[in-house]
Amino acid sequence: MKLQRILPFLFTGALATGAIVGVSSCNKSDDDKPPVVTGAGELKGDISGNRVLTADSVYTIKGYVYVKDGGTLTIPAGTILKSDVIEKAAIIVERGGKIMAEGTAQKPIVFTSGAPKGQRRPGDWGGVIILGKAPTNRSTEPTIEGGVNRQYGGNDANDNSGVMKYVRIEFAGIAAAPGSEINGLTLGGVGAGTTIENIMVSYGNDDAYEFFGGTVNAKNLVAFANSDDDFDFDFGYVGKLQYGLAIKHPQYADIGDASNGIECDNDGTGTNATPFTHPKISNFTFVGPNNRANTQSNHNFANRWRRSTHFTLRNSVMIGWQKGGFSVESSETGSSYTNGTSEFKNNLVHAITRPFYGNSGSGLTDSAVLSIAVASGSSKLDSANAAQLTNPWSLTAPNFTPLGSSPAATGASFAGMDAWFTQVTFRGAIGSADWTQGWTNWDPNYTDY
Repeated sequence: MKLQRILPFLFTGALATGAIVGVSSCNKSDDDKPPVVTGAGELKGDISGNRVLTADSVYTIKGYVYVKDGGTLTIPAGTILKSDVIEKAAIIVERGGKIMAEGTAQKPIVFTSGAPKGQRRPGDWGGVIILGKAPTNRSTEPTIEGGVNRQYGGNDANDNSGVMKYVRIEFAGIAAAPGSEINGLTLGGVGAGTTIENIMVSYGNDDAYEFFGGTVNAKNLVAFANSDDDFDFDFGYVGKLQYGLAIKHPQYADIGDASNGIECDNDGTGTNATPFTHPKISNFTFVGPNNRANTQSNHNFANRWRRSTHFTLRNSVMIGWQKGGFSVESSETGSSYTNGTSEFKNNLVHAITRPFYGNSGSGLTDSAVLSIAVASGSSKLDSANAAQLTNPWSLTAPNFTPLGSSPAATGASFAGMDAWFTQVTFRGAIGSADWTQGWTNWDPNYTDY
């Protein structure tokens, strides 16, 4: 829910040219047992039955593809799907539809731009939208943003929209109209029966992930070099998230708004509609631009909790954020923080200007925000490097593993948290074992697909 932006395309180095993999033939069938077509294929139109892709094809997505109520799109491990460069694409899984995209660490599924190597840009295509039947806090049935004109939400907290595991989404994010964009991965009213694990959204022209209501839980999420927010929550989302990376590229920021690690609202106007938006999050690492060369001016907060939201953030690390680390805004948000409904516990915080940020709307000063956080086991770091992560600043081969002497290597606490969370001792997204290895890609513009 942002203003439309024009992203400054600032890829470092000369633009390279490369061959486009041929993807011209069509393989479309909604039968239970579709024919196998190898080498190339198209994905377009409506899917009302079962559509099973093949991993030895490179698919061109042409326009908006709708997986209808009762339909299933199955994508095997290793499949590559590129957007048509003229007819910009998006995948929309409607309520009652399913996507079964199960990659592996060795064979991730990739949704990417159809532009040649070296010429891919944020906003080359739309992204993936999944709509479910789980509750929101809207009084009337909401329509998802992005110009796809489809509704979401309902009363089934355990609704199942399928599986997405080991999936990369690259160069997504187009605006249908000002304030109505498609994100890398949009989840509208998605239920807890859906599996979302090991997802990377990179070089998006809007949010990496946006959760509009719903109850879906997720683990191992990466957001890298996206122009707007990395994780955006609205409309009564109440799910759980563990192990996440929000990594900003200094040269990419939303010039029409601001770029945050988390932006969270109860709704766009800050009403007290219930259920209150309340993501429950543990073990995230938020890495800002840290005043590096060519840092864009609109890089903002690691966390921005505003507009009557509630929140839980524990066992996490935030470093290098330009404007602030942990921001509490609006009176309801401030009240939920002071009365313990919201939690900010056992976190490590650094920012260039105001690590702990309160404003007049919340009724809290910076020192009051800090005092409550410290009493809950959080700490202010004197510098970004004080977190002692191995190499968080690389833009092509980062490493977020804490060094042995790092304050992030220990200090986590899960007291009072749901049993869904895996209890570990480290803070931040990664401990001694790096779950990003093998399937992530930090330089997708120069990858041969």
